[in-house]
Order: sequence, then C-alpha cells, then structure tokens
Amino acid sequence: MREQLLQQTLGQLASQIPGATRLFREHQLDFCCGGQHTLEQACQQPGLNREQLLEALQALSQQPGSDQDWQATATPALIDHLLTRYHARHRQQFEELIRLASRVEQVHAASGDCPHGLTDFLHEMREALESHMMKEEQILFPMLLQGAGRMAGGPISVMRFEHDQHGDALAELSTLTNDMQPPAGACNTWRALYRGLDELRNDLLQHIHLENDILFLRS
Repeated sequence: MREQLLQQTLGQLASQIPGATRLFREHQLDFCCGGQHTLEQACQQPGLNREQLLEALQALSQQPGSDQDWQATATPALIDHLLTRYHARHRQQFEELIRLASRVEQVHAASGDCPHGLTDFLHEMREALESHMMKEEQILFPMLLQGAGRMAGGPISVMRFEHDQHGDALAELSTLTNDMQPPAGACNTWRALYRGLDELRNDLLQHIHLENDILFLRS
C-alpha cells in the first residue's frame, strides 16, 4: 500500500483521497503547481517526517470518502463550481484584504514586524488573477463546455503557466507575512488580515488543483 502511495503524484493523491489536500498543506507540500511530483520525490523535502505523512495518508485512504468526488463530476458542474466557489470568492477576498493591509501598513508602519509593501503586492496579485480568470471565463471554459478537446491545449498550457506564477506569488506572500503569522500583541485588524490571507492561500491552492489535476486532464 505504501509503495503504491509513494509512486503516485501529489496531484493524483489530492484528487483521489478525501482530506489529502489538507494533509499536504499541513506538511507544506505543493499539490497544485507541484502536483506532478511523486510522493516519493516530495518526501525528500528537508524536515519532513516521512513516516508520519505516510501513516496519515494511508489512514485517509482507508476511510469512507466524505468529500465531493470531483473526478466523477460532469464538466459543466465542475466549471460552475470553479466560477461560484473560487472566481467569485477571490474577487471578494481581495477587496477586503487590500483594505485591511492598507490599514495595517498605515497604523503600524514603525513596527519592525509591519508587512511593508503588502498592499501594493496584493494589488498586483489581484490584477494578475483577474486577468487569468477572465481568460478562463471568456475563452477556455466556453471551449471546454463546447467539447473543444485538443483545441483547448494551447489555452490550457497558458493557464498552467500562469498557475505556476500564482504559486510563486503565494510563496512571496508567505515571505512578506511571516507565513501569515501575526506578531505577539498584534491588533485585531492585523490578525483578521492574516487569517484572510491564509484563507486566500488555501482557496487558491484548491482552485489550481481542481483545474490542473482534474479539469485540464479531460481535454
């Protein structure tokens, strides 16, 4: 059983085992942009407890599935889920996060823990993600719904490349915010900002995973 798990990619495991995405996030394993790596390769990461990860993943694989089986979900329903759960949600998230970040930078500018430049960085992230989502909404998703098949290969390659860029942005976001960990004594606004950023990160990772490892593989 363990050998089979080790030979599968992170993307495959994330798609097949309910709860695997949460487990991978806890171990800081990139299952979306890095989803092509096998679990064996991922276990080479310094500081990762291989046995603990394998035991937890094996236990999840033996439990009755409770998560939505997106592999078995028809393409129209999957795309509708992506649009309502992630595209619409990201647009809401950035509006509030930019407001909170601006407030924190203004009030706590003198603090050594202040995430200087975060507001501008979130503006850049929002612009890049908005451009990406518009391409999907106006070009790629309609092609997939019309059964374009191989004709969608070009747009999908572009979307995968941009997903990698989103992954790089999340890494930079983590660096700017001490991995979304507020300093001791942080005000409620600061704490709310970092909670929101962590939610954005989790949502965006899951969003990319559903597209890279499920939707795009259908073409």
